Amino acid sequence: MKKLFAIALAMIMAFSLAACGEKKEEENKNPLGLVEPGKLTVAISPDFAPMEFVDTSKSGQDQFVGFDPTLAAFLAEDMGLELVIKPMDFGACQAAVQSKSVDMSISGFSATPERKENFQLSQPYDTGNESGQGLLVLAGNGGNFKEPDDFAGLTIGAQTASLQLNLVTEQLANVVDNITIKQFTDLGTAVIALTEGNIDALAVARGNGEAIMSNNDKVALTDFMFNIEDQGNVILMHKDSTALCDAINASMTKAQDAGYYTTWYADARELAGIKSAAEISYDAEGNAITDTEEEKK
Repeated sequence: MKKLFAIALAMIMAFSLAACGEKKEEENKNPLGLVEPGKLTVAISPDFAPMEFVDTSKSGQDQFVGFDPTLAAFLAEDMGLELVIKPMDFGACQAAVQSKSVDMSISGFSATPERKENFQLSQPYDTGNESGQGLLVLAGNGGNFKEPDDFAGLTIGAQTASLQLNLVTEQLANVVDNITIKQFTDLGTAVIALTEGNIDALAVARGNGEAIMSNNDKVALTDFMFNIEDQGNVILMHKDSTALCDAINASMTKAQDAGYYTTWYADARELAGIKSAAEISYDAEGNAITDTEEEKK
């Protein structure tokens, strides 16, 4: 009996050692824990010019342009990886990171307390014009809004799961009477709602607001701006992605030290003004949403 027990124990230990060896070998082949070894899979919501949008004159991966796709391409090249961009709506980007169906999301994210708790965040990157947060209203009315009380009784739109939604809630709805918040999955629909009078104002990042204004003379930024503490944007990764985050931060430091951010942002703003530039909304599965589908919602 003792002999049989010893044999069984030896077999168990052998299997355990083999399994440990296989796991070690797998980790050596994919030390960053990527969804697909050799590829950097990045989720973006390309309805947020100049940070991420679509050049309709291009196709495939090349159609996704703006500051964030440029940053993603730099990171992938610097790390010796193939870049795979997956377009989806803003909320789905965050869910995809948490479910590990993508390696990260680069989509104009600010470092909110909720994101600090639920994600691994990269070091911040500051484009110089995205840290300001304000509101769009119909053109000609921007100067009428200087203080929170000026929004009393109005309906304010904001993108779901966004920093802007938090700001509207905390700095307007929680301190001013009779403010109604309306959430939108994508900003394109929200801008239409503003121009058609279905909402009175739309919370946006300053750079995005300026990009929208350059293609739509019906809207303008208000004089009122939100108070914000964290400057710049961050990349979202899964909480377990420590090694990947370290590698990303190392590459981001190279880009920052080389002064690329300012140039990339200037290029993105210029590109956002060309005729083939468009802010295109995608659903959670990565399907582009047409105007007809927008109208059905």
